[in-house]
Amino acid sequence: MTTEAAILWQPGERERTRSAMARYRDWLEAQGYGTFGDYQALHRWSISHPEDFWASLWAYTGVIASQPWETVMTHPEMPGTRWFTGARLNFAENLLRHALQGETTEQAVVEITESREPVRLDRATLLGQVAALQAGLRELGVTAGDRVAAVVGNTHEALIGMLATTGLGAIWSSASPDFGVEAIVDRFGQIEPKVLLAANGYRYNGKVFDRSEANRILADRLPGLQRVIHIPLLPDVEPPLDNRFLSWPEILSAHAGSSPVFEQLPPDHPVYILYSSGTTGLPKCIVHGAAGMLLNHSKELLLHADIGPGDRFMYFTTTGWMMWNWLASGLVTGACLVLFDGSPGYPDLDRLWDLLEQERVTHFGTSAKYLGQCRKQGLDPGQIHDLSALRAVFSTGSPLLPEDFDWVYQHVGRHLMLSSISGGTDICGCFVGGCPLLPVRRGEIQCPMLGVDVRAYTPEGQDAGQERGELVCLQPFPAMPVRFWNDPDGSRYRKAYFSTFDGVWAHGDFIQFTAHGGAVIHGRSDATLNPGGVRIGTAEIYRQVETIPEIADSLVVGRPHPDGDVEVVLLVVLSPGEALTPKLVQTLRTRIRTKASPRHVPAQIVDVPQIPYTRSGKKVELAVARMLQGQGQQENRDALTNPESLDQIATALGI
Repeated sequence: MTTEAAILWQPGERERTRSAMARYRDWLEAQGYGTFGDYQALHRWSISHPEDFWASLWAYTGVIASQPWETVMTHPEMPGTRWFTGARLNFAENLLRHALQGETTEQAVVEITESREPVRLDRATLLGQVAALQAGLRELGVTAGDRVAAVVGNTHEALIGMLATTGLGAIWSSASPDFGVEAIVDRFGQIEPKVLLAANGYRYNGKVFDRSEANRILADRLPGLQRVIHIPLLPDVEPPLDNRFLSWPEILSAHAGSSPVFEQLPPDHPVYILYSSGTTGLPKCIVHGAAGMLLNHSKELLLHADIGPGDRFMYFTTTGWMMWNWLASGLVTGACLVLFDGSPGYPDLDRLWDLLEQERVTHFGTSAKYLGQCRKQGLDPGQIHDLSALRAVFSTGSPLLPEDFDWVYQHVGRHLMLSSISGGTDICGCFVGGCPLLPVRRGEIQCPMLGVDVRAYTPEGQDAGQERGELVCLQPFPAMPVRFWNDPDGSRYRKAYFSTFDGVWAHGDFIQFTAHGGAVIHGRSDATLNPGGVRIGTAEIYRQVETIPEIADSLVVGRPHPDGDVEVVLLVVLSPGEALTPKLVQTLRTRIRTKASPRHVPAQIVDVPQIPYTRSGKKVELAVARMLQGQGQQENRDALTNPESLDQIATALGI
């Protein structure tokens, strides 16, 4: 990526002077922290004075705490840093601050699903239902430190369940109802929840999926489980005749009028357990703490995303992806959350854009894959919808192609801040992302996030400068995990992030920083190709292949060559009606050679029916790479949305 990437959007007067980031900058200057001429200066201060930065964020965002902190940071060497010791606070209380401060009539949640009519909750109703569920959970013996798990879609019940759970000091963990039983047991079986919230089914792409039998099996198989709270999302499904199952509506009705509870706990008290993809074994159980989630999400949503009171925030996600947790934290901004549960392609791919117009959404998040699909289908939502309320579009899950930047600005709106963001479940947040004070450049992520000292490292552990390298973080920040579950000595935690470079967090992405401070993600570093000893990121090939109309999807892997080298293998899913002709093969090779380099040109191009994806929508490159290395199919197939794709690829490759 060159430094001459075209500027597609410039901040206007509002962003420069009245955005939340601008107001925070001005507040810092008024408080005597310094003078910051641009975002780069602000970022340099945030990583050179981390204690001042995080303390200022605590004060500026108005963290509610029953006891103030005594020390911002103890043990500054990674891992093992502790934050805001001495403080006592509650995560849910902070998310619900606008309702608790008397702003009760504003709309807090809008839920649109395929399964039922829209649900709209004002802040008072949301708070009341949280309190009622809390009373029910307390009656079931749930106390601080217990786990409450959920198999539920992106509905208001998931949000209420999380707030009720974390308000009590219990720990929340969720999975999407499209997960199979084995995938759920792999996750929740490790953390032994006391209570499970479970939807009886859902509708997706116009079809009904009954989960009553799966829920019964989970009730039998999850160790330590005492009760299941049954959510009748599908009213026509018979309720379970099992005394272990309790009714969500009956619990809320029985405890209506209860007062909310907010246990005051240490800053590192766990609020969430999230999971790695689990494609190579049992998923890692990643534990996140209250202060880390609260402060980091406040920074990302309030300052970087510029979300505030009066805004309407929607992220297309499931409860099995960390973006759901990010969306839920949007409550802290005072915005209304717009929840969508269903297929983005039903009845057609225009569904989400129609919803944005209908609900006057101001901030919309989705996957890079969805935006790419819209481009390939020739959608022009800016022409057929009134998207004047929309101010920002967020994209993550995979690198956003430069052509998809073009599509957003040509066919959605030239007034938008397009924020490609990148981080992960490991931090339940972002390392690099957007900023309303900076321009958007074609194909680039705008900047490193405040308080995050992120760099590119060579394999030898040297700063790569503006060359490609391993994404590393040189100093701690509060969103790093508190620990892994069932990892008493911390050895699995250290191995996951600190075994590559001593004392430095290695995230596993292949990144490049530009001269003006932007970033380009080149794919996962563990999937980096090395033909001829030259490191190539898989995203560099996807950028060329997936802009060709004949190609619907693709996967790039490396295959060991007998001479010790590595050759590139490209798997392609063809668009309907297309064939992998010699002419198309030549088109692919020529484009890759001229737009990337001769080193990028695949030695073999094979068409396959589908590409394997994790349940959070990420391509599974390593599974195919291992097959090509003669290691067979060692994947946890329940962690994939389409495990049959591995068999199809093995057949296509003659393995």
